[in-house]
Amino acid sequence: MRADPRVLRLGAAVTTLVLALVLVTESGWLLAVQAVVFAAGVAGRSPYKVFFRSPPTKTEDARPPRFAQAVGLSFAVAGLIGFIAGITPLALGATAAALLAAFLNAAFGFCLGCEMYLMIRRLLPAANMEVPQ
Repeated sequence: MRADPRVLRLGAAVTTLVLALVLVTESGWLLAVQAVVFAAGVAGRSPYKVFFRSPPTKTEDARPPRFAQAVGLSFAVAGLIGFIAGITPLALGATAAALLAAFLNAAFGFCLGCEMYLMIRRLLPAANMEVPQ
Protein backbone atom coordinates (compact mmCIF):
# COMPACT_ATOMS: atom_id res chain seq x y z
CA MET A 1 0.00 0.00 0.00
CA ARG A 2 1.22 3.50 -0.84
CA ALA A 3 0.62 6.81 0.95
CA ASP A 4 0.28 10.35 -0.34
CA PRO A 5 2.91 12.51 1.42
CA ARG A 6 0.69 15.60 1.05
CA VAL A 7 -2.02 13.95 3.14
CA LEU A 8 0.53 12.88 5.75
CA ARG A 9 1.95 16.39 6.13
CA LEU A 10 -1.48 18.02 6.31
CA GLY A 11 -2.54 15.44 8.88
CA ALA A 12 0.53 16.23 10.99
CA ALA A 13 -0.24 19.97 10.86
CA VAL A 14 -3.89 19.53 11.84
CA THR A 15 -2.90 17.06 14.56
CA THR A 16 -0.42 19.59 15.93
CA LEU A 17 -3.16 22.20 16.20
CA VAL A 18 -5.69 19.81 17.72
CA LEU A 19 -3.26 18.47 20.32
CA ALA A 20 -2.16 22.00 21.23
CA LEU A 21 -5.84 22.85 21.78
CA VAL A 22 -6.22 19.75 23.95
CA LEU A 23 -3.36 20.97 26.15
CA VAL A 24 -4.76 24.50 26.39
CA THR A 25 -8.37 23.47 27.05
CA GLU A 26 -7.71 20.14 28.79
CA SER A 27 -10.50 18.71 26.67
CA GLY A 28 -10.77 14.95 26.84
CA TRP A 29 -13.49 15.06 24.19
CA LEU A 30 -11.20 16.77 21.70
CA LEU A 31 -8.51 14.19 22.43
CA ALA A 32 -11.09 11.46 21.81
CA VAL A 33 -11.81 12.96 18.38
CA GLN A 34 -8.08 12.97 17.63
CA ALA A 35 -7.88 9.34 18.74
CA VAL A 36 -10.55 8.48 16.17
CA VAL A 37 -8.51 10.29 13.50
CA PHE A 38 -5.41 8.32 14.56
CA ALA A 39 -7.40 5.08 14.32
CA ALA A 40 -8.55 6.03 10.82
CA GLY A 41 -4.92 6.65 9.88
CA VAL A 42 -3.94 3.22 11.19
CA ALA A 43 -6.63 1.75 8.93
CA GLY A 44 -5.33 3.75 5.97
CA ARG A 45 -8.45 5.92 5.88
CA SER A 46 -7.17 9.40 6.67
CA PRO A 47 -9.98 11.97 6.66
CA TYR A 48 -7.56 14.48 5.11
CA LYS A 49 -7.52 12.67 1.75
CA VAL A 50 -10.60 14.66 0.74
CA PHE A 51 -8.50 17.81 0.40
CA PHE A 52 -6.47 16.39 -2.48
CA ARG A 53 -8.37 15.58 -5.65
CA SER A 54 -5.39 15.19 -7.97
CA PRO A 55 -3.25 12.08 -7.68
CA PRO A 56 0.10 12.57 -5.95
CA THR A 57 3.21 12.98 -8.09
CA LYS A 58 5.04 10.67 -5.71
CA THR A 59 4.00 8.22 -3.02
CA GLU A 60 5.72 6.44 -0.18
CA ASP A 61 5.40 3.16 1.66
CA ALA A 62 2.33 3.41 3.89
CA ARG A 63 3.60 1.07 6.60
CA PRO A 64 5.84 3.56 8.48
CA PRO A 65 3.19 6.32 8.65
CA ARG A 66 0.53 3.79 9.66
CA PHE A 67 2.81 2.62 12.46
CA ALA A 68 3.30 6.27 13.46
CA GLN A 69 -0.48 6.69 13.58
CA ALA A 70 -0.67 3.63 15.86
CA VAL A 71 1.91 5.20 18.17
CA GLY A 72 -0.10 8.43 18.18
CA LEU A 73 -3.24 6.43 18.94
CA SER A 74 -1.54 4.75 21.89
CA PHE A 75 -0.54 8.13 23.33
CA ALA A 76 -4.05 9.49 22.74
CA VAL A 77 -5.56 6.48 24.53
CA ALA A 78 -3.13 6.95 27.43
CA GLY A 79 -4.15 10.61 27.57
CA LEU A 80 -7.83 9.67 27.53
CA ILE A 81 -7.27 7.25 30.38
CA GLY A 82 -5.62 10.10 32.25
CA PHE A 83 -8.56 12.43 31.64
CA ILE A 84 -11.14 9.79 32.59
CA ALA A 85 -9.26 8.70 35.72
CA GLY A 86 -8.53 12.28 36.75
CA ILE A 87 -4.78 11.77 36.43
CA THR A 88 -3.96 15.13 34.88
CA PRO A 89 -0.18 14.58 34.57
CA LEU A 90 -0.81 11.40 32.54
CA ALA A 91 -3.43 13.13 30.36
CA LEU A 92 -1.28 16.15 29.63
CA GLY A 93 2.03 14.27 29.41
CA ALA A 94 0.75 11.75 26.89
CA THR A 95 -0.87 14.53 24.86
CA ALA A 96 2.33 16.58 24.95
CA ALA A 97 4.38 13.60 23.72
CA ALA A 98 2.02 13.10 20.79
CA LEU A 99 2.10 16.85 20.11
CA LEU A 100 5.89 16.85 19.96
CA ALA A 101 5.92 14.04 17.40
CA ALA A 102 3.20 15.70 15.29
CA PHE A 103 5.01 19.04 15.42
CA LEU A 104 8.31 17.49 14.27
CA ASN A 105 6.51 16.01 11.28
CA ALA A 106 4.51 19.12 10.44
CA ALA A 107 7.34 21.62 10.84
CA PHE A 108 10.38 19.66 9.70
CA GLY A 109 9.06 16.61 7.82
CA PHE A 110 10.63 14.35 10.46
CA CYS A 111 8.26 11.49 11.27
CA LEU A 112 9.38 10.12 14.62
CA GLY A 113 7.03 7.13 14.44
CA CYS A 114 8.23 6.32 10.93
CA GLU A 115 11.81 6.35 12.15
CA MET A 116 10.82 4.04 15.02
CA TYR A 117 9.24 1.66 12.50
CA LEU A 118 12.40 1.58 10.38
CA MET A 119 14.60 1.06 13.46
CA ILE A 120 12.44 -1.86 14.60
CA ARG A 121 12.64 -3.39 11.11
CA ARG A 122 16.44 -3.15 11.20
CA LEU A 123 16.71 -4.60 14.72
CA LEU A 124 14.27 -7.49 14.38
CA PRO A 125 15.06 -9.91 11.54
CA ALA A 126 11.52 -11.31 11.62
CA ALA A 127 10.16 -7.80 11.04
CA ASN A 128 12.01 -7.66 7.72
CA MET A 129 9.79 -10.32 6.19
CA GLU A 130 7.75 -8.95 3.35
CA VAL A 131 4.14 -8.29 4.24
CA PRO A 132 1.58 -8.74 1.45
CA GLN A 133 0.00 -5.45 0.45
